[in-house]
Order: sequence, then C-alpha cells, then structure tokens
Amino acid sequence: MSDFFEEQFEKESNYPASEEAGLAMANNSAKLKHADDEEGHLTVDVYQTDDEIVIQSTIAGVTADDIDVSITNEMVTIKGSRKHEEKVKESNYYYQELYWGAFSRSIILPEEIDADNARASMKNGVLTLRLPKLAKSKTKKIRVSN
Repeated sequence: MSDFFEEQFEKESNYPASEEAGLAMANNSAKLKHADDEEGHLTVDVYQTDDEIVIQSTIAGVTADDIDVSITNEMVTIKGSRKHEEKVKESNYYYQELYWGAFSRSIILPEEIDADNARASMKNGVLTLRLPKLAKSKTKKIRVSN
C-alpha cells in the first residue's frame, strides 16, 4: 500500500489502513493513557420521581464491594477502582479504550434528601441509588396570646 492511500484511509475512516499502522496508533494511545494519573469519570443519569431522586451509573468490571458511596443531604460521591487482571504488552494492543484504575464522581443534588434512608443496588453492571426526598416543611400559623 502506498503511504498516500494509508494516510487518506485513516483520515476518512478513523481506522488504520494496515496492521503496522494500527499497532502504531495503539502504542501512541496506550502511552497517552498511562501518562495521565487522573481518576476516571463516571457517567450518570439523575432523575426524580414524586418521592425520590434516582441516580444510575453503568460501572462495568467491578463488584458491589469495589464501590464506595458517600451521601450527605446535599451531595453523593461514588468512588471505586477497576482492576485489570490480564497483562498485555502495550505493543500488542490495536485499541486501548477501556479505563482501568480509580474512578470517582460527585453529584450535587437538586434538593435535600433523607440520607439515612438512601438505598443502593447493583445489577448487571448498573449502580442504582434511590434517595428519598425530605418532606417539604409546611408553614404553620400560630396564634399569639396576651
């Protein structure tokens, strides 16, 4: 293959035109990932029902014991770590897009919740937090006596 063809193919398709080009791309990607020591960032869905705020996050590659959830009345923090069990030489990767290592996410809640009655569950790699809303305080008028 000509260099021109390989360059054009890679530009237009985002796929390497040859095995050598793929290994080179993977090596560059792997080096960039390992140079960065920051924690991974979780994606979340946050929605409400009449009685609770629900937070969901897909967290593949961990068990419930690998996740730490901290809750206050105003904020939720999810922390954990994914362990990469298999050892693969960087030069053998074609693509290296999975994140391994520590991750965290803090979410400021849109309203106060009852942290004491919050529940968390994990099913099929989806973490679900159910946070009961605090009852809105009702204004009560009192009579002033003499």
